[in-house]
Amino acid sequence: MTTSDGAARIHWIEHGEERSARWRSESGWPAPKKVVLADDTMNADAAWRLALDGTALLWRGDFQNARQLLQALVRRVDHKGPRARRSKGGKPAASLTEQFHRHRLAQLQRARTLAMLLIPFDADHGIPLRRAPDVREACTEAYGPVTEPYVASLRELLGVIGAHEWRRKGVFIPALDERVHPWYGVFSPVRGEYVELVAQAPLPAGAKLAFDIGTGTGVLSAVLAHRGLQGVLATDMDARALGCARANVERLGLAGQVEVVQADLYPEGRADLVVCNPPWLPGKPSSAIEYAVYDPDSRMLKGFLAGLTEHLRPGGEGWLILSDLAEHLGLRSRDQLLGWIADAGLAVAGRHDIRPTHAKASDPDDPLAVARMAEVTSLWRLQAA
Repeated sequence: MTTSDGAARIHWIEHGEERSARWRSESGWPAPKKVVLADDTMNADAAWRLALDGTALLWRGDFQNARQLLQALVRRVDHKGPRARRSKGGKPAASLTEQFHRHRLAQLQRARTLAMLLIPFDADHGIPLRRAPDVREACTEAYGPVTEPYVASLRELLGVIGAHEWRRKGVFIPALDERVHPWYGVFSPVRGEYVELVAQAPLPAGAKLAFDIGTGTGVLSAVLAHRGLQGVLATDMDARALGCARANVERLGLAGQVEVVQADLYPEGRADLVVCNPPWLPGKPSSAIEYAVYDPDSRMLKGFLAGLTEHLRPGGEGWLILSDLAEHLGLRSRDQLLGWIADAGLAVAGRHDIRPTHAKASDPDDPLAVARMAEVTSLWRLQAA
């Protein structure tokens, strides 16, 4: 059910009375229709059966016990998941593409089941449970101010807390010798290889102005400014990304060189260099944060290529930073990519490759290990044909 302002609400029975609260889900899950109260007396097996049935558990017990219950649910999900079945000799996927889609479906189902353990919040983001931590600052960063109590999943709350720690500590960027501080919901530059590509590739001769399309944290804009570009226009459509990029640029002392503007891909005008690091996998995101990973119908990739020539100054270059993981998974072919480049009136002036170094790239137990171990991230230097 939704209210007159469009906000979803969750309903339950407590002490014989019907109650409700605002429902919050960054993953876009609908408010559960079946809700029961749960406390320290509920064991993990009972909670597991209810969660599998789609029944949400609104926690009324000790907060730390709720965390332990969630860990127990995680163990049950993972014990019965695809990786566990594979280790027992289950039927393998027919292809990497099928394996990828099975993996995504399993991850979606896993997330939905674990999201059934719910936590109440007061109108100031406080949690009215025993031994609950003070999460008001973290939740204000993620959600902004609130004016009424609400309910959200414990798993989402733990993500908010984790994001608060990332934002506080930051991610060290060797190319800047500084830290960039990601906000909740903004993709963190933990995969540093694409940043290194932008830090190392030769700049177009005489380049003074650059566009950074889909800036996110603003890390690539900062790298370009650090390399001596006199001006960088960084664009994004997401409000959190815009705020995050502006805060990072300011913190790094680059506000005089980098301007962050709201735009759907391109700003007005032309630049000597246009950089874009679009989501690397074609597909439908299942949550807001996944828009940094999945590009529906390759919209951003195609849009960047289609608009590049009319936004380049004579002799300018477009830098497309893209992993070939989609090619290994059978989601996009190299011929398709080259065809889109040619159709946009562009030519490849060069390409710089780097191997990923993140943990999954060498994890033989990862469901997509074969594709990840073959993955290469490239910076494509594009010019008007």
